[in-house]
Amino acid sequence: MLRPVINKTNRQICLSIISTRLQHLSSEPKPPEEGSKSSALERIREELKADKQRLQWRKPIGERPGDWHSKLKAFENSEQTSDYIIMMQKPINLSPSAIKEWWRKRNERVEKHMQQFIQERHEILGPELAAAHFLLYRGGAVKFLHERNWLRANEDGEFNLPNKYHPAFKVEALRCDNMVLYYEGLENLFNLQELKFLSFHNVQTFDDWCLDRVSGSGYPKLEVLDISSTSCSVNGLSCLYRIPTLKLLVVNDPKESLEYELACSMLQEVIPNLKIVNAASIHDL
Repeated sequence: MLRPVINKTNRQICLSIISTRLQHLSSEPKPPEEGSKSSALERIREELKADKQRLQWRKPIGERPGDWHSKLKAFENSEQTSDYIIMMQKPINLSPSAIKEWWRKRNERVEKHMQQFIQERHEILGPELAAAHFLLYRGGAVKFLHERNWLRANEDGEFNLPNKYHPAFKVEALRCDNMVLYYEGLENLFNLQELKFLSFHNVQTFDDWCLDRVSGSGYPKLEVLDISSTSCSVNGLSCLYRIPTLKLLVVNDPKESLEYELACSMLQEVIPNLKIVNAASIHDL
């Protein structure tokens, strides 16, 4: 076997390599301490922000050098959606019908905002009493477990319910009939463990999207659901497979079209104990 020959020149080269490596290791930075971690994160964020700005393919109109600015820029909308652009392109219409439509949409936006989910209310009242307060204030009716009578607000809009959580109050039935109830407000009716009856009869704002939210709101004991005289179509029936405990579904007419009748039949195959009835047989009694 051939043995490597280490002469004086090779020895000097090896020693120089080792010394260079030791100097490199001694000059390496030490691991950052706890105090310097935040500064490192801030530096990384600034670098990412600069990279995004550099990779932006063009600047928005009005931010480029040399762009003309009007004094009306003070009224500019920071979130210029397509609806805002279309509105700005339309001529001003001060006819009575246009003003009435604007007022209707304005009230609708206000009501949607008022019906939004409030976390503090549910933390104080719990889901059962929070849902009862929400519906009674807007003209609905509530029936609690082990109670025979329905609870409604009086003519002054007042009702007698605890203002904090009480374990004895469990909602068994809800009537939202003839209410103005939006998709945003349905989040206040979730996680009702003892709910068996739920009616949205003649709620014109209740559509397929609302029905989809109701089907996933956590009603493990729901048996009766009334969606008659609403805006629900055949497309919304498919989401009701999420409620296997459903026994009675009230609709306008199960045979209003061939497509609707087929959807009802398929739903009954998924939920064998489900019975779908015409609203006339229920509300005309």
